[in-house]
Amino acid sequence: MGRGVDANLDERFQTLHEIVRAARANLAPEAWDYLVGGAETETTLKRNRLALDSLAFRPRVLRDVSRIDCTTTFLGQPLRLPVMLAPIGSIETFTEGGGATAARAAAEAGVAHMLSSVCAPGLEAVAKAADTVRLFQLYVRGDDAFVDDHVRRAVDHGYRAFCLTVDTAVYSRRERDLARRFVKPWRVRATGHDVQAALAWDRVKRFKDTHAVPLILKGIATAEDAALACEHGVDVVYVSNHGGRQLDHGRGTLDVLPEVVAAVAGRARVIVDGGVLRGTDVVKALARGADLVGVGRLECLASPPPARRASCARSRCSGTRSGSVSGSSAWTGPAPSTRATCTRRRRSGRPTRRARSRCWTSRATEFMGGLEGPPNPPGARSAPGNPWRSSITRFVHGS
Repeated sequence: MGRGVDANLDERFQTLHEIVRAARANLAPEAWDYLVGGAETETTLKRNRLALDSLAFRPRVLRDVSRIDCTTTFLGQPLRLPVMLAPIGSIETFTEGGGATAARAAAEAGVAHMLSSVCAPGLEAVAKAADTVRLFQLYVRGDDAFVDDHVRRAVDHGYRAFCLTVDTAVYSRRERDLARRFVKPWRVRATGHDVQAALAWDRVKRFKDTHAVPLILKGIATAEDAALACEHGVDVVYVSNHGGRQLDHGRGTLDVLPEVVAAVAGRARVIVDGGVLRGTDVVKALARGADLVGVGRLECLASPPPARRASCARSRCSGTRSGSVSGSSAWTGPAPSTRATCTRRRRSGRPTRRARSRCWTSRATEFMGGLEGPPNPPGARSAPGNPWRSSITRFVHGS
């Protein structure tokens, strides 16, 4: 993130395929699965992308498009594009500086930035990092005083709106993480799950009665809840299913969006996210009534420095597993033993770790819309160190 990191970024990354390839090569397997995975069967994850891809344009011609203006305003603040960097928990896993780096990137691009309450370096430091349209998102894991404290700090540091996430009453089963025995440290330390599970409309009413800052509800997925949000005076309805990472077998957000827009009926602004990877995805969301379009996983595909990858590799070889960068993740299962163990697993018919990785990577390709790129030329071999490559090409191209 941030063009100042490398003056040759425009030359190195001219397509999304190249960005995804670099991220896949540089991220540790645990961090990659955490990024691209979803809950349980990942059906909601796939439906997010399907909802976008199933929409087709009806192009009109002979219109003067010699001058195009994509600027807009959101909550009275000017934006160069109707785009927002969505809140990402533990974004420091994927980019040096975490939320501060994302804020600087948003400021440079002229888009909004919503900061997650579960990422480093915290709302005060992120506010100092860049002057952008700042929004703050909170997981409600404490009492009213807990919420009030975060609101006060956010308002004091120039955050234009305050967001409550409302679709995480119970933490989901993310089976990629479970298969790797991978747990984020912030999740291990997290408390207040009972409070989060008890979150209800009375606390939304109390927020509006107490605070003047605009309120966003993130995780709305039905017209009924959108209407209730407006009845409670919510300023922004955020259509999201947590990127398919929370409730499995839900609908894609672009399928949900029209009914939510109709229920809101102009009483609030509407944000949507879920599978957005390209400008055409943004256009589709705007055409279906969104005011602002959130970009999440794409924001995390910035490649960490090679030294970090080497550090992760050394950790794995030593029998421990850091999983991701800067000590922001934890491996809680038994350390891999010996090569003989892998051999025994093969002979016993159980899938090896590499085989499981190939399976998950194929599913990741489906989410990414085939962004890992075209197949190798006939007769060509996969690049050394990338055993997942042939699996991807077979999955995408049916070869």
